[in-house]
Amino acid sequence: MSSTEGRRVRKVQRSREAMACAAVDLVLEKGLDQVTVEAISERVDVSRRTFTRYFSGKEDAVVDALRADFARINAALDARPAEENPLTAYHRALRDWLDHDPGAWHRVTRSGELLRLLHQEPALESAFGQVRDEAQDASVRIVARRLDLDPEHDLRPALAVSLAVGAFSTAVRFWIAPEASTALPQLIDAAFAALAAEPAPSVTRE
Repeated sequence: MSSTEGRRVRKVQRSREAMACAAVDLVLEKGLDQVTVEAISERVDVSRRTFTRYFSGKEDAVVDALRADFARINAALDARPAEENPLTAYHRALRDWLDHDPGAWHRVTRSGELLRLLHQEPALESAFGQVRDEAQDASVRIVARRLDLDPEHDLRPALAVSLAVGAFSTAVRFWIAPEASTALPQLIDAAFAALAAEPAPSVTRE
């Protein structure tokens, strides 16, 4: 990539991040129903046409930061040592993200507020579900590649990722509960420890 192309990519990314950040700020301030695409565009001084080049709607913009977070987790998963089993690799990828990324959810106050809002607004929950499913599919492909398995014909990569994502999601649900007092990293550790305490299913390849 040339330096000119690199600057263009960085400019596009900054513009996308600014619009997504504005969408989250406005929705947390006013509620989803009171926020329009025009208001988001005005907040960052871009046209509606520019906004629609990046996002399908305000809901898509609100969950875009979470899409980026899942991409970081998957990048960390892909970088884990090959000898780690899938659950260990996913757990440690999560901890890499939580321990070293300044934007990890437990480090940013509004992340918890946004995650709670997702469960209150059906339109946002649907948008988040799509982002989560896309990220989970990517995780399955990474795990399948690590295990040298075909994810279309062998259920083990999808099963491992489903268990890992379930542990992650359960920890997050406890973390955003109104009376929660335990930090997200510790909840994630506890969730994966609980998984490890269960006997692993035996799967025989045909």
